[in-house]
Amino acid sequence: MAGITTVRSMARPACGLLLLAAALACLPAAAQPAPDSFAGIIAPALEKRHLAGAVALVTDRDAPLFVEAAGRADIAADRPMAADSLFWIASMTKPMTAAAVMILVDEGKLSLDDPVAKHLPEFRDLWVVAEKTPERMVLERPVRPITIRDILSHTSGLPFKSAIEEPTLDLAPLSLGARSYASLPLLFQPGTGYLYSNAGINTAGRIIEIASGVPYERFMEERLFRPLGMKDTTFRPTAAQLERLATAYRANKDATDLEATRVAQLQYPLDAAARQPMPGGGLFSTADDCGRFCRMVLGRGAVGGSRVLSEAAVAELTRRQTPPGLKESYGLGFQVHADGACGHGGAYATNMTIDPARGVAVVWLVQNAGSPPEWKACEGQVRAWAVKRFGKP
Repeated sequence: MAGITTVRSMARPACGLLLLAAALACLPAAAQPAPDSFAGIIAPALEKRHLAGAVALVTDRDAPLFVEAAGRADIAADRPMAADSLFWIASMTKPMTAAAVMILVDEGKLSLDDPVAKHLPEFRDLWVVAEKTPERMVLERPVRPITIRDILSHTSGLPFKSAIEEPTLDLAPLSLGARSYASLPLLFQPGTGYLYSNAGINTAGRIIEIASGVPYERFMEERLFRPLGMKDTTFRPTAAQLERLATAYRANKDATDLEATRVAQLQYPLDAAARQPMPGGGLFSTADDCGRFCRMVLGRGAVGGSRVLSEAAVAELTRRQTPPGLKESYGLGFQVHADGACGHGGAYATNMTIDPARGVAVVWLVQNAGSPPEWKACEGQVRAWAVKRFGKP
């Protein structure tokens, strides 16, 4: 079996995250992984070249319980995937941005039901599309202002992006991005529909800047990442971090193999100073860092005796905010499931799922773009295995 790298799993370490990595070029037949294991689940996808490699981490509210890396971070360079490999986590950024907003709500500097225009005056003169055909568009006024709650739950009517975010999403500073969104008509009356909107989350990032008086990127670092010990979570990886970046892959033309690709949504080089932080999907991170964020949610805002958010703030983040009549179940920056679990995925097939009822969270990191759906099936299989093995009955 080709391309397996395994990192020691942990039953419940007494202190910290201790990782022991063993790079194995090929496992002998006697050492084939058990089917009911992370390595056993992912092995067929690696052998069939559906995935280059992956990292999985399971944590409870206190500490990681398990972490393994499998396959290759770079196939051509024969670089093994490692527990500390760096990934573009894309829209997994959204719940982290929403958590930062809730820090300011806890401090009384914002209310979720504040009109966006209270903080960003450019949103005072919005229109809504009432009718649209190829020949004409009819506009009407919104029946109420869009709120911070709306932009964090994709119910504002804002579109996904604006024209200034072409060809990549990280071109414009948040101040300019917010003005560009305010110039566009809403696509439905606020609170009546759902449309997945980077523009809404990016607008929330701009509100963070106005309410805190601190640049969004700095606020995230100082108020969220640093308190949680998320040392590798960044919008602009350093040269040293880029050496640990997992290469992005997609299915080839015939869907018979993988081919390396770039992250199409971002400018290169990824460490360029000109790149702008994107609240809706710009972060790079590691399994350990994402696990730390998940532990904060499992701990209802507290980690290791340090409180980042109030319990009330976490409850707002992780409860359904979308109207009952809509099929989409979304909280504030979080997808919310009927069983009480919550989390978010990313464009290149990353995912984190936080399951308070079972007391565990599962982080899944790959860099897989544009592949057939069955090539992404491992995430669900690994998550089900992890919850069964490590979760509460």
